[in-house]
Amino acid sequence: MNPLNVRRAFVYDKIINWFPGHMAKGLRLITEKLNAVQVVIEFEPIAQKKDRLIVYNKSDLAHPDTEAAITKAFKEYKGQEVVFTNANDDVNVKGIIKYLAKKAKVSGTASEKELTTMVMVVGMPNVGKSSLINSLRRIGVKKGKAAPTGAIPGITRTVAGTIKVLESPKVYLIDTPGVMIPHIPDPVSAIKVALTGAISDHLSDEEVIADYLLFQLNQAQDYSYVKLYNIKEPTDDIKVFLPQVAKYIGALKKGGEYNLPAAAQFLVKQYRLGKLGRFTLDDIRPEALEEFLTKEVEEVASRRQQKKADKIEERKIKRQIQQRKWEERERAKL
Repeated sequence: MNPLNVRRAFVYDKIINWFPGHMAKGLRLITEKLNAVQVVIEFEPIAQKKDRLIVYNKSDLAHPDTEAAITKAFKEYKGQEVVFTNANDDVNVKGIIKYLAKKAKVSGTASEKELTTMVMVVGMPNVGKSSLINSLRRIGVKKGKAAPTGAIPGITRTVAGTIKVLESPKVYLIDTPGVMIPHIPDPVSAIKVALTGAISDHLSDEEVIADYLLFQLNQAQDYSYVKLYNIKEPTDDIKVFLPQVAKYIGALKKGGEYNLPAAAQFLVKQYRLGKLGRFTLDDIRPEALEEFLTKEVEEVASRRQQKKADKIEERKIKRQIQQRKWEERERAKL
């Protein structure tokens, strides 16, 4: 296929939001418990004044260049470290154990046996938080599964109790529910999140998600799907692509009509399992990552300034109310 014949951009304007009640409650509880922890292991920025270990899980599904590009981009940001993990490799999980032990030893002045460090694990749904906790527990204290896992986003719905992952120094983890961003303003970004499985599938149009997947494959000039699904030739038309996939997997409705939703679900699942190869949905060019991180830092600074301004305004209003009450009492004396 001539690359000039494929779409240059994916156009989609429907907003997808998923922020049910248990997430709002979970976010509130996470915020309340932050004061009790020393370290935050996160899959999405949430803690601003704690030591942060940012984990990119399922790294075996990402483009091979992703790790080096992101690690380099994060080097200039102090107080946070980046690590890449996947379910099939304990090497980096052991690295997290060493990181936690190091942080525990410098977080207090007591003897190593008396130290207790609390670590909170936070992130979006279905990124593997509970799986990571179980791996840390298995390696750190040689004990079995402590947190429930599953492929459906939202398995963990409340802020859990503490889970020991190191004996000396003592390190405990707090598992938390996956919390989605309350509002994703960019529809295409929402499609990316849905494709990874962080948004419940029934809330998004799986045929649109499959179309975006096809778009990404063609942008990468990866036409392996032709041989993989016995398709005649590469295509950039989902209406042409899905019937051929449905034929390949034998997805038929009554009357012999192709079951396109089933074909779309199959494709999305294939992507999540890594059957379509390793690639990253976001732009990982150095200039794109630098632009993203700069914007994130600016937004955090802006939120802090707004929070400070809100507190000043709140105190001002309280003083005005107190002044009016005092004046009313003084007038009542006359």
